Amino acid sequence: SLIKQDIINHFHIKQGEKLSDPTFGTIIWDCIFEPMTEDLKELIIKDVERIINYDPRVTADDVVITAYESGIQIECQLTYSPYNVSEVLRFRFDQSAGLTG
Repeated sequence: SLIKQDIINHFHIKQGEKLSDPTFGTIIWDCIFEPMTEDLKELIIKDVERIINYDPRVTADDVVITAYESGIQIECQLTYSPYNVSEVLRFRFDQSAGLTG
C-alpha cells in the first residue's frame, strides 16, 4: 500500500510545481480541458508510464485513457516487482473534484 500511495502522491503534483525538479509530476492536469485526440491519449499514456516506472518497485503493464464529460480516467495494470502481485489502479482527474481513485 505504501508503493500505491507514493504513486498517487506523484499524480497529485502538476508538472513544474516542484522547484527542485521541474520534470517531476504529471501533465494530466493541463490536459483536462483539451479535446481528447489520439495524440493526446498517447502523450498521457507515456506520462503515466513514466510516473509509474519512476518507482523501481512497480511497472505499468497496460494503460487505458478514457475521457468523460468533466475529466480524464486513467486505468492501469500495475505489477509490484518485489512481490509479483498485480492490480488495476483507476484514477479520475476531474475538473471540479480533483484527483479521485
